[in-house]
Amino acid sequence: MNGTNSNYSRTSRKKRKNRGNQLLNIMIGLVVVLIVIVGANIFIGSKNDDSKDQTANQDAQENIEENSSENDADTDGENGMPADDEDQSNDSDVNDESTDDGGSDGSGAGTSGDGNTDEANDEDTITIVPNDEEIIDETIINNAWQPIGTVQTGDHISIYEIGTVDWDEKKKAIAYATGFPEESLIYWKIKNGGGPQKSIGIVSTRDEVEKFRVYLEWVDEKGWQPVKMDILNTLDFEY
Repeated sequence: MNGTNSNYSRTSRKKRKNRGNQLLNIMIGLVVVLIVIVGANIFIGSKNDDSKDQTANQDAQENIEENSSENDADTDGENGMPADDEDQSNDSDVNDESTDDGGSDGSGAGTSGDGNTDEANDEDTITIVPNDEEIIDETIINNAWQPIGTVQTGDHISIYEIGTVDWDEKKKAIAYATGFPEESLIYWKIKNGGGPQKSIGIVSTRDEVEKFRVYLEWVDEKGWQPVKMDILNTLDFEY
């Protein structure tokens, strides 16, 4: 009987020992796994930190380079003009010197230059003159108007008969002054303008929105030339 109990006790102790070894092995395994996990996190975190530090260093370097470039540009602007500006300045100086030299040579050349400029400006001048007449909004004098040309030869006689060459050339000159084609105008009246070589035409667009009174003068061998035009606000007046 005692032998049986002794065997049972040894078996029981052996089982408890095996359980303890298993628990110990499990705990050791868990510790190893934890060590691996912690080590991996430390390694990955360190790598990320290195990457962030590298990116930050690159950004800082780029900012330094940009600031350096801006400072260089500012320094260049303060110390001197760019090459283009210097060229322009030199050209300006040369022009100024030329102008001064031209002025010192004598008044003849300067007067000639100014005269040509004035003539060129006068050729393109459009003068708008306020008018006190109730039927007129404004009066236009355009120095760019030219004689329209003519097929007539010899001494000119102004004719106010529909269908004649002179009549048709008057219509053409009136349309030229208004800027509208002949076929889009109504010719209300073409009459003598106070002299044998002067005429006046009263016209409007076909819808009667635009209304004009055009003054013509005859230029020998060149035809009728507009010299003045009234912008009318009504056609209700004595022609």
